[in-house]
Amino acid sequence: MYREAAARRQGLTLSEVTASITEKSHTRESPWVRWINRCGGSVIDGVLMIGDLSIFTWQMLRWLTSRLPCRGTLLVTFYQVGALSLPVVALTGTFIGMVLAVQSYVQFHAIGLDSHLGAVINTTLVKELGPVLAATMLAGRVGGAMAAVLGTMRVTEQIDALTAMGADPIHYLVVPRFLACILLIPALTVMADFMGIVGGYCYSVIILGIDHAAYVSHSRDGVALFDLFSGVFKSVFFGAIIAVVSCYQGFHCEAGAEGVGKAATTAFVYSFVFILAVDLFLTIVLNSVYYSFYPNDSSFL
Repeated sequence: MYREAAARRQGLTLSEVTASITEKSHTRESPWVRWINRCGGSVIDGVLMIGDLSIFTWQMLRWLTSRLPCRGTLLVTFYQVGALSLPVVALTGTFIGMVLAVQSYVQFHAIGLDSHLGAVINTTLVKELGPVLAATMLAGRVGGAMAAVLGTMRVTEQIDALTAMGADPIHYLVVPRFLACILLIPALTVMADFMGIVGGYCYSVIILGIDHAAYVSHSRDGVALFDLFSGVFKSVFFGAIIAVVSCYQGFHCEAGAEGVGKAATTAFVYSFVFILAVDLFLTIVLNSVYYSFYPNDSSFL
């Protein structure tokens, strides 16, 4: 009653008076309260995003196990993800191998172990740098493209049109991209490893003058089959992360050209962070499995 009378005296509506009182109460809040409110809002937004992402992933897996997309859709997606990514992946792998040779040569030459340089380069490439850097490059090229394309389709209401025609957008748009990533990114990782090994060999033998036979011998002895398996095994998870995160960001794109750019950027950043986190977890698990079978092995995993 008091607020209504005050509003009538000032010529304001009750909602305007309530909004004014709320604004004044917010201005009287301490910086700590505002900081806690912002942190709480960020936590709530993160929990909601994880829930939405989980539902999105479940819907995709349900379509993946019930009905596969048509062959034409799969071939086009496989070409875009796999064949068009070969040059950049091969170039990235080659320079990674050369950089490892440059960085490691001084230390190994100081202790007279030049010929062991190949074992270190190849093991590092096959186990860690090859899969992670190839996945990072593909998250920028493939993941950003996926988020931009799907975001544009969301903004221009093409996804809504698919739903109106009776087609499920997740089955038609997401499942082919997910299959392409989990099947072709491991193959691209092997290509990055191969080109990195070739690049490290060429720089070490041709430019640094390391003996060819000793380099090849130590390289062959230093890399085990389990090392190659661990790198390819990780790349399957990296491909799944790139596909799910990028498609999710594209489907939940905000309106306008700025929203499409934000979706592409967010897809790359989130994919990169998740790749590093999953790489840490899988490395711990794979090392534990290896040492459970070979407890007395003192060589590099």
